[in-house]
Amino acid sequence: MLSGSDDKKAKGLNSQSPPAVDQSDKTPNKFVQFWRRVYRPLGFHKGYNFPLCWLPFSWKFRQILTASGFIFGGALFGFTLAKLSYLNIGGNASSSFANSASPGEWFWYRNGIYRIGITIHLATILPAGLLMPWQFLPVIRHKVLMLHRINGYAIVILVIISNIGAVMIVRRAFGGTLATQAGVGVLAIMSTVSIALAYYNIKRLQIEQHRAWMLRAMFYLATIVTLRLIMIIAALIISQSSNYYTTMECGSVRTIYNAEPQKIQSLYPQCTQPGSANDTLVIVQATFGNGQPEQIGASLRMNFGMALWMALLLHAVGVEIYLGLTPRETNRLRQVSYERQMERGMKHPGSAGLTSDRFGDADPWKPLKEVELAGPGVPRDHEKDGTR
Repeated sequence: MLSGSDDKKAKGLNSQSPPAVDQSDKTPNKFVQFWRRVYRPLGFHKGYNFPLCWLPFSWKFRQILTASGFIFGGALFGFTLAKLSYLNIGGNASSSFANSASPGEWFWYRNGIYRIGITIHLATILPAGLLMPWQFLPVIRHKVLMLHRINGYAIVILVIISNIGAVMIVRRAFGGTLATQAGVGVLAIMSTVSIALAYYNIKRLQIEQHRAWMLRAMFYLATIVTLRLIMIIAALIISQSSNYYTTMECGSVRTIYNAEPQKIQSLYPQCTQPGSANDTLVIVQATFGNGQPEQIGASLRMNFGMALWMALLLHAVGVEIYLGLTPRETNRLRQVSYERQMERGMKHPGSAGLTSDRFGDADPWKPLKEVELAGPGVPRDHEKDGTR
């Protein structure tokens, strides 16, 4: 995502030859040969990068560095495609959001501020989910830089607006518990800050930091996919016991049984008594498998907050593992950053953006030429004075 003034420099960055392919495997087997024919035309030159960005699984540990690869680019793209029908928010179609949301949720989203919030959120996060995986295809960055830039700006705008919509509806999302409100708030902050830092670093031509923060943003946003899996598994588990209950508003119950008032009378008579309001609470058993609609909704809202925090933890750890296991790409991009910053005449070339050697106690970064001239026998700065 470069501005117009950065376009000329960026073209030089993206037009340079890609990193050398590892030739250590002289006689790759047929499986490796097949996948090389798949991922190399897309611009990938390391076998492990492709499955982590686009494929749901791989048989080799080197090709899937972390189990979180299950929910990366390809799964995010597929999940978004499956949810595109939610753009028909209040329609009568069976695939619309009104008819596909968790039982009882539509009551709060029918009108008012929550209808505005859910419309904003879905109308922006779904397009962002379709656009984001394409940012990580090397062939687009190398061959169609303008598309990469425009796509990046669109993602920044869409994600920020979608986070605003998510915060607007969080009080009623799956019961709006404190765990849910805190989780959605933290996720919104983490994704927004990550995108802001990625934007700042690319404006400073600190390319390796831009890569790192955009990866973090995508991992955090893809939490929603893992969240759904955990939520369904947890709902199935708690359904095996008959000891899990939660509360649901009478308004939600009335929305579920809108055409069957006799069921409301028999199951939840409190909701039919004179003076009962929409926010009057009734106790509902959490049963996902063979339960009534409100019981299915109760089983989902009961564990939504827990599933959100678990998924966020998995993704936060997973992205750091991936970044820690790809230091060569980080070092290569930092060298490229140094060259572009030197051409631009920036201060602190190689560290013009947000880097640990400027704001932490890391050893000062040196470009490759200085390291080669210094030779292996020259001690580093911390070795000279005995400090770290």
